[in-house]
Amino acid sequence: MKQETSRQRTGRIHILITGMALYLLMTAGCAHQGGAAPPVATVAAPAAMIVRPLAGEVADYVVGAGDLLEISVWKDPALTRQMVVLPDGTISFPLIGQFSAAGSTVAQLKAAMEKKLVRYIPEPDLSVIVQQVNSQVVYVIGKVNRPGHLPLNRRIDVLQALAMAGGLNVFANREDIRIFRKTADRTMVIPFNYQAVTEENRVAENIWLERGDVIVVK
Repeated sequence: MKQETSRQRTGRIHILITGMALYLLMTAGCAHQGGAAPPVATVAAPAAMIVRPLAGEVADYVVGAGDLLEISVWKDPALTRQMVVLPDGTISFPLIGQFSAAGSTVAQLKAAMEKKLVRYIPEPDLSVIVQQVNSQVVYVIGKVNRPGHLPLNRRIDVLQALAMAGGLNVFANREDIRIFRKTADRTMVIPFNYQAVTEENRVAENIWLERGDVIVVK
């Protein structure tokens, strides 16, 4: 068998490329005339579904009992402290004493503490950083394989929480799961249909969980 020369090889590659180009043009023509299915569009997630970090220097993170805070005043090492927010929601800081922290955002806590410190330090430059999130917990009870509490060190939705709890057991009602959420003045009950979300793609019902949510699987 004669060995293929470089000129013959180049010619063969050119023919293959030309044939592929003609095929692609014909395919595009068919699609334009309705002969092929339209491409699937990618839809951006709603703004409310975008995952954001839960701690660090995020100004709108709401501090809770058990969180580990690092609080410091610029150029004053004596006023640098790491402290855990107590169960009653308070912390103790030099010059200020006992101070309520839970329920305030990082920005609100920073502003309130600076207002207290200004009596002793002119124009204090305070830094408040959440070093560790311990107050972010949700609970899963009922007919799951591992009921209990789950840490929210990142944002999770209902399906993720159920997976972390070992999934539903064989006796669970897949169509009647409820999320109990406490607000300032009432407790909301949010229905969740596992069957519909997983098999009918009703993904809008797979909501993000919030601190203190209780998932009840019947």
